[in-house]
Amino acid sequence: MRTSIIRSLVIMIILLGSNRLQAQKRWDVCVYGETPAGIMAAIQAAKMNKQVLLISNTGHLGGVATSGLTATDLNNFRSAGGLTRQFYQRLYTYYSDSSAWRCESRDVFFERSKKRTFSGKNDSLKMQWVYESRVAENILKKMLEEAGVAVVYKERLQLKKGVGKKDARIVSIQMENGHRYHAKIFIDATYEGDLMATAGVSNIVGREANSVYNETLNGIKLNDIIGKGSSSIDPYIKKGEPSSGVLPFLEPKIPGANGEGDHRTQSYCYRMTLTDDPANRIDIVKPAGYQPLWYEFLARMLEMNPGYMLKNIISFTPMPNKKTDTNQADFVGANYGWPEGNYAERDKIAQMHKDYVLGLLWFLGNDPRVPDSLRTEMKRWGLPKDEFTDNGNFPHQLYVREARRMVSDYVMTERNCNGEEPVEDAVAVATYPLDCHHVSRVVDAQGRVHAEGSYGKQKNTYYTISYRSLRPKSSEAVNLLVPVCLSASHVAYSSIRMEPVFMVLGQSAGTAAALALDRNITLQELSYDVLQPVLLKDGQVLSIERNKL
Repeated sequence: MRTSIIRSLVIMIILLGSNRLQAQKRWDVCVYGETPAGIMAAIQAAKMNKQVLLISNTGHLGGVATSGLTATDLNNFRSAGGLTRQFYQRLYTYYSDSSAWRCESRDVFFERSKKRTFSGKNDSLKMQWVYESRVAENILKKMLEEAGVAVVYKERLQLKKGVGKKDARIVSIQMENGHRYHAKIFIDATYEGDLMATAGVSNIVGREANSVYNETLNGIKLNDIIGKGSSSIDPYIKKGEPSSGVLPFLEPKIPGANGEGDHRTQSYCYRMTLTDDPANRIDIVKPAGYQPLWYEFLARMLEMNPGYMLKNIISFTPMPNKKTDTNQADFVGANYGWPEGNYAERDKIAQMHKDYVLGLLWFLGNDPRVPDSLRTEMKRWGLPKDEFTDNGNFPHQLYVREARRMVSDYVMTERNCNGEEPVEDAVAVATYPLDCHHVSRVVDAQGRVHAEGSYGKQKNTYYTISYRSLRPKSSEAVNLLVPVCLSASHVAYSSIRMEPVFMVLGQSAGTAAALALDRNITLQELSYDVLQPVLLKDGQVLSIERNKL
């Protein structure tokens, strides 16, 4: 134990010393945020001979893509080119080696997974879209090392006055620990847009009214009754007693008319990695923060629908080595304070989500109100011993589906996604349907519970994303790019927000940064006629012709 503590202290001292040295340099490009978008932006700028620093808020790399979201959300693999394709090709190569398969063969997994596995008949299209978190993080780390990107870990922006500006130019950013990093161009690749917001760039949280951008799916959207048919579950803490109050995280009334805007964002969750391999499984135990009332909603659903199966509640997408990417454990209504919250507030929300999902899994496997067959099935699953070993085998990144969104000269909207308004300066292709998880659960005047805010798979979308949506207005920041919290309406963002698209946008941001530096111009002055040929040369896919996708 003592040796382990001493080793950890030595590593920490080395890291702190390294970070201090990096803070003394003047960088061409500083990327803030260890998401896949940030990693691809950093690699691309470094490949274009720029001195690049990547700042990770955590001790890890890859954001949610190396923290449980390992069933890649991309419905057309050919739309991902460049560095993104290289990443998935490396995954394919890794899993082509028999030594990667600890407890099942590649062929057996291929039969079990059936989708998002191996694609393409020639080498350029041989990619693997499902993988293990630790494998992906190691590959991303290797790609950064090969490109010569400097990385500092466990540093977070000072949220108040942490950005030094001279007019509309960001000069430096300061971390909580006092380290200040200077660069010519900055890239905010966080899920929250903290650098963007602290720099005074216009942004929005929540949903616009439909009238703002002439959309149809934005704003408040009352969904179906939750229960069975036209019968709702009882929403009150004590059944039939409105005076007892509504169950936790239910809204006691509908917040407004359909199509009106509000501050709420779609629900978050942890993308759990589970396994049914007895040799690698850790049993789910009741968390210390277990709150029985959080699951009363589900208990009443099961009471009305005793035939429910486990897959009706949470999803299990097969991963290599008898693991799953488990989704749909959304903690609806618990995330509204996250986008603009400080770090202490976010830590509290993250812990609530952790308690919620572990409690949900324990509830499904142990609560006597859960049908026997469902409990038996849930008991098969546990946490994997070989994932997230420094975090109690639990994912280190909350799935922040949506937070701040920049408001720039060009805002991507529903009209772009449905093909009504093509862009002329494409930096990525997106193909995922418009997809918003529940935003809230509300009780109507008759005491019936409705889901609210959800829509999905309205139309198969093939569209391009504008370069102008990655850069702020010139009056606000001339040397900042924002590939994650880009300029998009809530509706458009519900399709754009997939990790492979963020990766592609990250590479395009890195390219734009390097080209602007080469010409000593602002990011707004960079001509698309200059940007496009370089993107194409480096393998980016910019066409939406379906026969080529």
